[in-house]
Amino acid sequence: MVQNPLFAIPYSLLTTRYWLLATRYRKKGRSDSFRYPDPKGIKLDQANSRIFLPKLGWLRYRNSREVLGTVKNVTVSQSCGKWFVSIQTEREVETSRPKRGTVGIDLGIAHFATLSDGTFFAPLNSFKRHEVALRKAQQSLSRKVKGSHNRKKALARVQKIHVRIANVRRDFLHKVSTAISKNHAVVAIEDLKVGNMSRSAAGTADAPGKNVHTKSGLNKSILDQGWYGFRRMLEYKLSWKGGRLVAVPPQNTSRTCPGCGHVSADNRQTQARFVCVACGYENNADVVGAINILSRGIQRLRDEGQDTANALVGMQVDWLPVSARMACGSNCIGSRKQEPAETTARGAIRA
Repeated sequence: MVQNPLFAIPYSLLTTRYWLLATRYRKKGRSDSFRYPDPKGIKLDQANSRIFLPKLGWLRYRNSREVLGTVKNVTVSQSCGKWFVSIQTEREVETSRPKRGTVGIDLGIAHFATLSDGTFFAPLNSFKRHEVALRKAQQSLSRKVKGSHNRKKALARVQKIHVRIANVRRDFLHKVSTAISKNHAVVAIEDLKVGNMSRSAAGTADAPGKNVHTKSGLNKSILDQGWYGFRRMLEYKLSWKGGRLVAVPPQNTSRTCPGCGHVSADNRQTQARFVCVACGYENNADVVGAINILSRGIQRLRDEGQDTANALVGMQVDWLPVSARMACGSNCIGSRKQEPAETTARGAIRA
């Protein structure tokens, strides 16, 4: 009989080894933050823009916005040589009832977001704007000796550019998501798998990929848009206002004709032009995708047994294409041909 060698090791040694492997020590320069979990020792003086923290005393800060509710905890963090204080509060908010209608959103690169009513938001491309400055700063960092003061200063310059890119993108996403959530009760959006869409096409040595350089540029543009962050912001802002975000499958949204339902890759002739080969319906390709997303979102609400009449308050259903009107419950013929619609460029937000 062969004994298991695991039982020959003392239990105390096993627990000590597990503790050493599972413990991750804090490193200088990484996640430099600490939290005050007990609100009893915290005092907030918003009139004078100062806060009292245990063992630190009164500290002045620049107030970005009014702190509402009861303070629960405070987190102090450092980034790029600056210290930030995050105050978490708790308060009761009345649930508002939305008075607007529904809209579908098609996310893209040429147009960041195209709504089903023809409105589109131009992309910001925050990383592309700062790409040259970031490349020069990283090249300068690579030539510095490790551990030197010059390397620390070069690293701070790189971090500052990264923070600027993130702040500009976050500000843009907040503006667009706020504008959409204020004017609509139900928003339909594609359930995009950004990780799969931005996966590298390099392949392996045995099976190398094709068009690797082109796919690399496309991946960079996709990640520069911040689609996941936009969806997250839109979801919680709609919930604050009593609305809802509906995610629908993204397959063939820009290849399906909203007039007759014909699905074909030939319908989308170019990036912006959509012409149905079956019925001749013509429109902007991004608008067609947003219209199909809207119809799928409304159909999903009906499948869940929810009354879409409350969600359609404040909007006219007549302007919707046949597929969307059928999803709303109107009596329309699915093979009806539509006149081409013009794409508008209203409400573009630039940061």
